Amino acid sequence: MFEMLPFLETKREGGNASPESMREFVKAYNAGELPDYQVAAWLMAVFFNGLSQEELEAFTLALAYSGKTVRFPEGLLPVDKHSTGGVGDKTTLVVVPLAAACGAKVAKLSGRGLGFTGGTVDKLSAIPGMSTELSVKEFVDQVISTGCAVSGHSKDLAPAEGKFYSLRDVTATVPSIPLITSSILSKKIAGGARRFVFDVKFGAGAFMETKERALELAGTLVELSTRLGFDAVAVLTNMEQPLGHWVGNTAEVNEAIEVLDGRGPEDTRDLCVEITGAMLYVSKVSPTIAEGKKTAAQALSKKLGLARFREMIEKQGGRLDENILSGKKSLPLGKDTLEVRAQKPGWVSSCDARLVGETLRLLGGGRLKKSDEVDLSAAVEVLKKTGDHVEAGDVLARIYASDEKILKIAVPKIEKAFSIGEEKTQRPGLVWGIRDARGFHPL
Repeated sequence: MFEMLPFLETKREGGNASPESMREFVKAYNAGELPDYQVAAWLMAVFFNGLSQEELEAFTLALAYSGKTVRFPEGLLPVDKHSTGGVGDKTTLVVVPLAAACGAKVAKLSGRGLGFTGGTVDKLSAIPGMSTELSVKEFVDQVISTGCAVSGHSKDLAPAEGKFYSLRDVTATVPSIPLITSSILSKKIAGGARRFVFDVKFGAGAFMETKERALELAGTLVELSTRLGFDAVAVLTNMEQPLGHWVGNTAEVNEAIEVLDGRGPEDTRDLCVEITGAMLYVSKVSPTIAEGKKTAAQALSKKLGLARFREMIEKQGGRLDENILSGKKSLPLGKDTLEVRAQKPGWVSSCDARLVGETLRLLGGGRLKKSDEVDLSAAVEVLKKTGDHVEAGDVLARIYASDEKILKIAVPKIEKAFSIGEEKTQRPGLVWGIRDARGFHPL
């Protein structure tokens, strides 16, 4: 029987546990041998005292190997891209097939949306017939044959991580950077990926609101990955305002297809090229991120990513009309719509990503808790962003829902998202910099 009290006392006093005791601790909690109140006390001690490098390594690996793991053939080292969560962040839908079309093997495990941020699994669920619950064999086989696959997290992978996260969620310890790091990386390792690109976001629409916190998380993720023998890069990106023009599950699939078809908003295209370049670099397809970006941009212009997207969707049972893939039609959104207009002339000084995300949740397109149902057709179309000039009466945003009554409830929230001033505000830069094993490189 694991002796929890001395283990807890050690962390309370700021000491460090041995790797063996850390492994035994995770094993005991996963087996139901430890009460939540003692583990909750340990989580709070970690929140204040942190984890040593040795502890973080042992804890992460213990979580990763607490259940089943995905194994690829020897020599096949897939890449996985992880976003820390944003509003309108449909990049996974673009970069997974685009990186695969450029020669990388992409094994992407994704989650569902929670709070004001969206999840890739919900977005893919908007595609008719699309399966996001692949078996381990289906997942591995598809990565080998198609070059990419996207699947939801199985409860059998890193089950101990799920137990710890549920307890963190109710003990105010979610923001702990060592615990965030171990949570993210353990699931990626269990999912079979061995190369990682982290899109670490900061700003109003991110969980890490400040650049400093985002850089600390990026550094911890990259350094831990490197110590464990995995190639990793973090891209630090601004989430003060939504990415692209559309927020909502079905709407973001439509916009991702636009980008893959060589159209779509510039900020989304640019970020997808940046992230894909990093994926090609860690995958050893390109010698540098800059070369990877060139390769990605060329593939995007030739619509190679769109062809691979179609192949991936079809492999997973999805059906998309040719007119949708060519941009002649779009997947349908909520039948009821309402426009929000500027009340005065001026310049948009901010378009608050968090408030836009919360608007989508009010429309039915997001969750407060994991068991909530989601209206995949709910959407927010952002027509004006920071730095844009508006006249009184100009449309700032359109909101879509399946019920006209819900639209009226959401109006005050979306109106509050826009601030209009008398002077032009500079649009915030999208990519702040790159964090790799050598350090931080501002762009």
